[in-house]
Amino acid sequence: MRYGFVISHGTPAEQVSQAELAEQSGWDAVFVAEAGWYWDAWSLLTAMAMRTSRVRLGTMLTPAAWRRPWKLAAQVATLDQLSGGRAQVSIGLGAVDPGLGEFGETVDRRERAERVDDAIDLMLALWSGERAFSGRHVDVKLGEFSGAVRPVQSPPPIWVVAAWPSERSMRRAVRCGGVIPTAVGRPIDQPMTPSELAEMLSWYDANGGRPADVIHEAETPVGVSADAADLPAWADAGATWWIESRWTADSVAECVERIEAGPPR
Repeated sequence: MRYGFVISHGTPAEQVSQAELAEQSGWDAVFVAEAGWYWDAWSLLTAMAMRTSRVRLGTMLTPAAWRRPWKLAAQVATLDQLSGGRAQVSIGLGAVDPGLGEFGETVDRRERAERVDDAIDLMLALWSGERAFSGRHVDVKLGEFSGAVRPVQSPPPIWVVAAWPSERSMRRAVRCGGVIPTAVGRPIDQPMTPSELAEMLSWYDANGGRPADVIHEAETPVGVSADAADLPAWADAGATWWIESRWTADSVAECVERIEAGPPR
């Protein structure tokens, strides 16, 4: 099991300091939020890359349906070069929630899903050196000047949300490096159970193979043991990453205290 922390509170300077502390405290990765109007995720991650040397760096989550995928591919590749091969990106359809703002982007679920598929395929194509891509909603032809943009990793990991048991959603992760499991129709505050995750991964085993990274996102108190956090059950079910988040934290100090305590190993 590897351990990541979602840094979701504080000014840019405070978030960069939290990334440094996470590396010192034994976390394997740090993630930042990406939304329509919030601190710019890729600027934050670049600053974190300059102040760390080991932790992986990524988003949780990028609403890929509402991004220009060639620009996103360039941002990930740039971060990957600057960090020495530590970049990754987590993507989803984009949360349709008035609390996150409304920016005139499509909210049609089918179109968002098609755009995410385009984004995955285009990023993988550009990172591998291809110079043209045509999808349902994207048509890209590179000029001569743009040929030198390549990441260190081949390719940087893409983690994508997949909703069990929707096969259309599940198949999206087969061609990606990681899956962020969820359940169809399940409220966000009701996560999957370990047995549901095991069933989901059995489907992958029979349909193209499970992604290398299987993510479980959780929130644990300071000082909690691995057994108390039910970590062994998630590991037995097939989770390979434990991602600690503090979306509902009351202060930066609360996040810092949890980071400093280290992963629930």
